[in-house]
Amino acid sequence: MESPGYELPILLLGAFRRVIDALHETLAERGFPEARPVHGLALQAIGPGAISMSELGRRLGVSKQAAAKTASRLEALGYITRTDDPADARARLVARSERGNALLRESALILAEQQHAWIASLGEDGYATAIAGLRMIAEGSSLADTLAWLQAE
Repeated sequence: MESPGYELPILLLGAFRRVIDALHETLAERGFPEARPVHGLALQAIGPGAISMSELGRRLGVSKQAAAKTASRLEALGYITRTDDPADARARLVARSERGNALLRESALILAEQQHAWIASLGEDGYATAIAGLRMIAEGSSLADTLAWLQAE
């Protein structure tokens, strides 16, 4: 029996939501109760070095002002630090703090635990087939592309 064409996008969205909700429930239990999905995405966008607010906005696909708002929240939570830009006295740079790096490390551990549970449930072949199918469906997409798409008016 063929399923309706709208079923796949709804299932993908539902699966994404369940994964992220489970991640954040576990993060809260492990010392990061204030963490939100946007925090992890922004910390990943910042990367391992220091970047400008303009660059953060570009990587997130948002305006410099929206990036600054996100950075302010991340700084208040202790996930990033800000420093003066030595190349531009008017600009500030943001970088992940140790707490921000700890959040990303813990997220990676939790996602690996989830992956092991899915493999146990689906079997290695079933999991590999699911991943291969999703890679084919998502071909060409990236985190930056998806974030920009979410922000599009």
